[in-house]
Amino acid sequence: MNSWDAGLAGLLVGTMAVSLLSNALVLLCLLHSADIRRQAPALFTLNLTCGNLLCTVVNMPLTLAGVVAQRQPAGDRLCRLAAFLDTFLATNSMLSMAALSIDRWVAVVFPLSYRAKMRLRDAALMVAYTWLHALAFPAAALALSWLGFHQLYASCTLCSRRPDERLRFAVFTGAFHALSFLLSFIVLCCTYLKVLKVARFHCRRIDVITMQTLVLLVDIHPSVRERCLEEQKRRRQRATRKISTFIGTFLVCFAPYVITRLVELSSTVTIGSHWGVLSKCLAYSKAASDPFVYSLLRHQYRKSCKEILNRVLNRRSIRSSGFTGDSHSQNILPVSE
Repeated sequence: MNSWDAGLAGLLVGTMAVSLLSNALVLLCLLHSADIRRQAPALFTLNLTCGNLLCTVVNMPLTLAGVVAQRQPAGDRLCRLAAFLDTFLATNSMLSMAALSIDRWVAVVFPLSYRAKMRLRDAALMVAYTWLHALAFPAAALALSWLGFHQLYASCTLCSRRPDERLRFAVFTGAFHALSFLLSFIVLCCTYLKVLKVARFHCRRIDVITMQTLVLLVDIHPSVRERCLEEQKRRRQRATRKISTFIGTFLVCFAPYVITRLVELSSTVTIGSHWGVLSKCLAYSKAASDPFVYSLLRHQYRKSCKEILNRVLNRRSIRSSGFTGDSHSQNILPVSE
């Protein structure tokens, strides 16, 4: 195994570790906090988190074994099952992010009617649709025997080894990525741009009120005035930064792999195996970044993490104090005798 393969294997191991820990922490927060579970986005987050965990414990280890061994890491049946999961989980992840963006759009654009428009039942119906949509393509690929080990990506995924099926497989691959990656990307852009437009409108209203207040307060200290102006600037940048993160991580993680899959269909372009595995690693890295982008950096999840940590530390302190008390009583008993 050369240095490139060793580096890609190390990248996969790091992605697996971060993804496993961060998604498990999100799952703990969902189980711990009833306030988070009562909200409709919790269903989308739960769907996304479970899919990321399944990808981490099934698909990533098999790809790591394929990179190390430079061959199919498992039997044909297990590889077909892993390829089915790979196709399903990737589509489900993209559609779950689109569902989260729709939820944010409804919450920002229709704040007064959000609870009526986005109930738990509505969220459950959206999750059911993402499952049906995500299951359609791997089921069709399984029926057409287009699931197996792909040497370019060192993973079990969509592939076709028969030259006479090249055109049909190309049409299928194009339709699959158009109705998964492209559709989700369009939904993300449309919803988050609407959210950004509303956020900027509210920022302008707040800025007008702030400037009018500063004009009226003639005796205000210059440092206070500067802090108000700086807060205005941060407020304008905050929404842009968040939306850029949502759309940017989606593109950075999925676009290289999708473009590689489409370019691969052309017989005139040769793709290096290292780039193929790297693009697959970038797609896997979405499972490691999702917990931070959509969950752990939010106030409710941070609060839940602190409560879980405090509970664990309190239990340890009680146990240690109990052990100390037992040992102290054992030391006193011989003296009293």
